[in-house]
Amino acid sequence: MMSAVNDTKFSSAVFLLTGIHGQEDSYLWISVPFCLMYVISIVGNSVIVFIVKTDSSLHEPMYIFLSMLAFTDLGLSIVTIPTTLGIFLFNSREISLDICFAQLFFIHSLTFIESSVLLLMAFDRFIVIRYPLRYASILTLPRITKMGLVCVLRGVAVVFPLPFLLKRFRYCQANVLSHSYCLHQEVMKLACSDISFNSIYGLFVTISTVLLDSLLILLSYVMILKTVLSIASHAECVRALSTCVSHLCAVLLFYIPGIGLSIVQRFGNSSSPLVQILMGYIYLLVPAMMNPVVYSLKTKHLRARIIRAFKK
Repeated sequence: MMSAVNDTKFSSAVFLLTGIHGQEDSYLWISVPFCLMYVISIVGNSVIVFIVKTDSSLHEPMYIFLSMLAFTDLGLSIVTIPTTLGIFLFNSREISLDICFAQLFFIHSLTFIESSVLLLMAFDRFIVIRYPLRYASILTLPRITKMGLVCVLRGVAVVFPLPFLLKRFRYCQANVLSHSYCLHQEVMKLACSDISFNSIYGLFVTISTVLLDSLLILLSYVMILKTVLSIASHAECVRALSTCVSHLCAVLLFYIPGIGLSIVQRFGNSSSPLVQILMGYIYLLVPAMMNPVVYSLKTKHLRARIIRAFKK
């Protein structure tokens, strides 16, 4: 009988999300830049996915990988927009445990998938610079499809246990989260149970995905630099490196806010809560908003196709 009561309490429990603490009176004004960022992100990434899908001249490895990145960023925006704008527009802070667990599953899965896609894009840049004549034969469409599928399966597989690990906990402490969306590392801290396994598993997942991907991306660029420096012509050297600028921007946009957020969370006791909240928003919103802008500005062929599509 006691077990049934406990289960009822558990299933009806809610978490309270946080917008920007202390700025509740300004939420309507704060919602304006957030709405703008979401519009840019959703429209920009949707346009890239649509253009790459419908324009046969863009059915090349570089643009296919870019459409994967855009699709992932689109997913991240869609997953976070209901709770973020719900707080700023309607002051809707409550979120049920099941919806919270579902949201964090998608956020973490898509984040790890994006990390993998950035690695594939680094591999693409290495192949096109190191083996330009064999580029098309190495990165064939079936091979790209398999690589993309592996990225998705890895991202989903490593995050799949997290909602179940969190669901077994009792949440009897403060139920206030510090962001407008759910993250595993925050939710588990609200449990009144032993979270050691969750902490260890979370660290393992981060090391085996984001950290490993970042090291492999670094290795790819070391090999790219080595190849480029062996080119005799300075003009060809500059041309080869210029093809990597957009990807380097995407990598920096993804990893710098992520590293910053990790540092802030680890040393959160000595930092302002406002800094933690802002870093969280930058981590999730800025890369998804800026990636389509960077690639549209820096990739001449893609920009021309987008302009032509809108002129029709």
